[in-house]
Amino acid sequence: MREMEADVIVVGGGAAGLAAAIAAAEQGAEVLVFEKANTTGGCANMAMGLLGVETKLQKDRLIDCTRESAFQKFMDYTHWRSDARLVKGYIDKSASTIAWLQDMGVKFALPSKYFPGSEATWHIVQPKTGAPGLRAAATMIKAMTDRAEELGVKICLDSPIQRILKEDGEVIGVVAKDGDGEISAYGSAVIIATGGFGDSPEFINKYTDYEWGKDLFSYRIPGLTGDGISMAWDAGAASDRMDMELVFFAPNTGGYAPVELPFRQPNLFVNLDGERFYDEAVVENPVFSVNAIARQKDRVAFSIIDDTILHQYEKNGLDLINVVTSNISMDDFKQEMQELIKNGNDVLFIADSIEELAEKTGIDKEGLEKTLADYNECCKFRDTMFNKNPKYLKPINGPKYYALKFAPSAYGSLGGIRINYKTEVVDKDNHVIPGLYAAGTDANSICNPDYVFILPGNTLGFAVNSGRMAGENAIQFIKEHFSE
Repeated sequence: MREMEADVIVVGGGAAGLAAAIAAAEQGAEVLVFEKANTTGGCANMAMGLLGVETKLQKDRLIDCTRESAFQKFMDYTHWRSDARLVKGYIDKSASTIAWLQDMGVKFALPSKYFPGSEATWHIVQPKTGAPGLRAAATMIKAMTDRAEELGVKICLDSPIQRILKEDGEVIGVVAKDGDGEISAYGSAVIIATGGFGDSPEFINKYTDYEWGKDLFSYRIPGLTGDGISMAWDAGAASDRMDMELVFFAPNTGGYAPVELPFRQPNLFVNLDGERFYDEAVVENPVFSVNAIARQKDRVAFSIIDDTILHQYEKNGLDLINVVTSNISMDDFKQEMQELIKNGNDVLFIADSIEELAEKTGIDKEGLEKTLADYNECCKFRDTMFNKNPKYLKPINGPKYYALKFAPSAYGSLGGIRINYKTEVVDKDNHVIPGLYAAGTDANSICNPDYVFILPGNTLGFAVNSGRMAGENAIQFIKEHFSE
């Protein structure tokens, strides 16, 4: 077995792992990164941007979201279930992290809201070519990888970790494996940042309330199978709240598909009983909406519109837009709709009558007929059921009816390894495991019970900031623990 040595060993070369490696290397540490994939970035390559509070970009645009108000919003949103010191440290660090990334050459298009009512904390990466959008953060990952290598960080690709090494209760390294066999890598601190368990139906089925492919249709980034979490548990780490970063999409369409465009609007939503179940204006908040959908039979819901509403959107634009879908047009919708009709699908349903729509979707016919009659009556006056904003009350009378099926989805997983506010991994008695740290999705249990969408950019933001914190704290540990 070959041997390697470093001051800090980072398990995972995604956003959190790269941030940890850079932070440690900037203080003169020798750093080894082991990444099981053949490239760096992980799920961050799919992302758009990260949270920042009190950044120069915000101040230049008179965005007055303060650290204090963001912290209060975060903790109120989670009902103080989250580790307050960890949340405070992350939010307070976020502005310097944006500047830190800018110093690496990362450019940001703008600080943005995700939807009306959220804060403009989402610092969307400006790609080198093209407009900001999905996968924009891959440009950031490239800059971080270049910076890590410039600092002398050794990044070992295609090198999954097999286990964590301990001696006398302290972590002393890891065993990795590459194409030439096993490697014993020894270091003074190990940082776990393997991106969670979003690619493991087994983990999802065992540790969350969902069954992948049945009532959850989430993104699966290859390789994110909970390896780091399992190895941390084997090394004595306590488990923490594990959940999915829930949103809602039409199943098996890839998420934010053009076909969703006119249906992800504040029109009529019904369940399989044909009944309304929430104020559809809440559709702009993916977390609130998926919570409502998840309570329904089979965890599905249907958004229903007619020709009149479609024509209104084509002529006047949509009721609600967000940054993710702003570059999708009704022309894109019509093109994808025709492709789905041609190729067959189980999410888009078009009918010439309510009866036909009920038959095609499986919605209870009597329930749907009654709901449509009641809803159309509400559209004449006011919504007596949920008090929906009158400007969103559009009657549905045909002659052609359209329904799109929605179900829970997720950007990935959240949580698994319990850490303290210093990102140190702790055991079941809350005692620190010396030399072991965790960052990013593996340790992101701060969004409890829901992803804090009112402060967009939280997942990538926590990954990069907790990675920086872990790298810096690991160096502090080494200096204190191994100083002569």
